[in-house]
Amino acid sequence: MADIKQITPENFDSVVNGSLPVLVDFWAPWCGPCRSLSPIVDELADELAGKLAVAKCNVDDNQDLAMKFGVMSIPTLIVFKNGEEVDRSVGALPKARLQALLKKHL
Repeated sequence: MADIKQITPENFDSVVNGSLPVLVDFWAPWCGPCRSLSPIVDELADELAGKLAVAKCNVDDNQDLAMKFGVMSIPTLIVFKNGEEVDRSVGALPKARLQALLKKHL
């Protein structure tokens, strides 16, 4: 199973500035679409281990980070490369669409 980091303001910079592209899943426990997307994100974390890092950010616990990145709806998925946002998707996606989004950045 891939190591999926839980994002906090304290570890955010170290997580997104790693050598691999990073997918950050902004979510909340009460969000139905987030719960349906979560197993897909977990599967891709396993399938793309070594090529992509995956992290999750609970927006209820980390409202400042959500505001910093303009997360207005959840789930929001943001891809970071070298600490910079390179792509974003809002809403639940089928696995194939998420794979296509990520493939561009691997």
